[in-house]
Amino acid sequence: MRESYHDELNATSGRILTMAELVRVAVKDATEALIGADLTTAERVISDDSKVDALNEEIERRCFDLLARQAPVAGELRTVVAVLRMCYELARMGDLAAHVAKIAVPPQVADQFVEMSRIADSMIAKAEKTLADRDAQAAEFLASEDSKMDELRRDQFRLLLGDDWTYGVESAVDTALLGRYYERIADHAVAVGSRVIYIVTGKAPAGEDWPSAY
Repeated sequence: MRESYHDELNATSGRILTMAELVRVAVKDATEALIGADLTTAERVISDDSKVDALNEEIERRCFDLLARQAPVAGELRTVVAVLRMCYELARMGDLAAHVAKIAVPPQVADQFVEMSRIADSMIAKAEKTLADRDAQAAEFLASEDSKMDELRRDQFRLLLGDDWTYGVESAVDTALLGRYYERIADHAVAVGSRVIYIVTGKAPAGEDWPSAY
């Protein structure tokens, strides 16, 4: 009975990896749609968000079933709770990718968003790998990588508030909003990393760069 329970717990954790990969593709495609004003790709990203939502619901059902069938011991309970929280983080990342796909930006900031997308992709990939490997040590680097995204956001605000910005207020608002979307995607990737650390060590990573793992 316990072996079957562990198999189901491992399978549920594996579904998180599938969800992470869907989100990674969504962020890449959303940036492609954004930079290239590609309506077809944008529509695909928006439509495919339903797949992420469906996985979110499936994983939640699996976790609640695991909680209901047997009283999990400490390590098992920690994993189930962390998986539920990671599920939430990834679902929000998918939503943000869909938002990115809906907006267009001027050429002046295109390179900046390409770099933001590159950092986001790297962070999602690292979060996915640390979960697959149960590598708490590697997960710790996600917080420092997030600082690169924060620096790009500061550069972006300097550009939007500078005299060289010639695209008007509406475009500035769209650009600032998009920057916030990428920043939040990175924040959610850090949160996934914090949950991996919590699963492996039983302790939440400390410091202002880390969200709560509980």
